[in-house]
Amino acid sequence: MKEINYDQLERWVREAGKMMLDAHLNRDTVHEKAGGANFVTDYDVAIQQFLIARFRTLLPEAGYYGEEDTEGVDRSSAAEYVFYIDPIDGTTNFMLGYPQSCVSVGLAYRGRMAAGFIYNPYTDQMYRGIRGRGSTLNGRPLRVDDSKGVADGLIGFDCIRYNEGTGETIDILFQAVKELYRTALATREGGSAALGLVQVASGAHVAYIQMVLKPYDYAAASVIVEEAGGIITRMDGSPLPLDGTSSALCGTRRAWAEAKEIVAQAERDIRGDRGSNE
Repeated sequence: MKEINYDQLERWVREAGKMMLDAHLNRDTVHEKAGGANFVTDYDVAIQQFLIARFRTLLPEAGYYGEEDTEGVDRSSAAEYVFYIDPIDGTTNFMLGYPQSCVSVGLAYRGRMAAGFIYNPYTDQMYRGIRGRGSTLNGRPLRVDDSKGVADGLIGFDCIRYNEGTGETIDILFQAVKELYRTALATREGGSAALGLVQVASGAHVAYIQMVLKPYDYAAASVIVEEAGGIITRMDGSPLPLDGTSSALCGTRRAWAEAKEIVAQAERDIRGDRGSNE
C-alpha cells in the first residue's frame, strides 16, 4: 500500500463540511429521489464532485463508490483503491436545519477498509480512523469500554423510510428497539447512520443498530469503530460487505453480543422458522 497523506484527506473533508455550513437551501436546490421521503440537494452532488476532484490529485488510479450519481462513481469498481463517499449523511436533517449531518469518507485498499473520516461541521467534530494507527476524535484517542453492556448506556438506531425494505424488516427493527429501550438507559434516533455508528467509538452509544444501509453509510465508520476496539458487523455477526445492501450492528464487545441476541429474538418472533433473509 502507498504512503497516503491522510492529513490532506482530512483537510479536504473539513472543506466539504464548510460547504454544508455555507449552503443556502431553497425549493430549487432540493430534489426527490426514488423511494418515499428520499431527497438529494444540489449540495450533496457538489460536495461529492468536490471530493472526487481533490482525491484524484492524490490517488489518480482510485475508484469511487459514492451515494450520488456523479462523474467518476462506479459502484462495481474493482480498483485497488476505492473511496466510499457519503457527501451529506443525514440529508433530511440537513434540509430541515437539524444539525445532525456529516461528511463521510472511507478509503479501501484491496477490498479492506484502510481509513475513515467522518466530520460533523455543526459541532466541529472530526472522527478519524487509520488501520493499525487507532482512532481519534479531534485528535483525542478513542477506546471503547468493553465492560459496558446494553444496560449501561445509550442505544442508537435509525429507520429511514426509503431504505427499510419490507414491512417485516421494519417490524423486526422496532420490536428490537422496544426491547433495547426497556433494557438500556435510553434510545436515540439521530438520522445519520455514520454519526450513530462512530458514537459507539466515542462512548456516546454502547450499541447502534440499523436494518438497511449501503456501503457508503458505514465504510468510514467501520474503520473508526474497529480501531477504537469496537465491533461492527451485520445483524447476524457476519462481516459487512463493501458491494451491496446490509444491516449493521455495532457496539462494545459486551453490548454488541447482547444487542445481537435481542435482534435475533425479534427476528424469530416476526419471521418464525424462515429466519434471516440478509
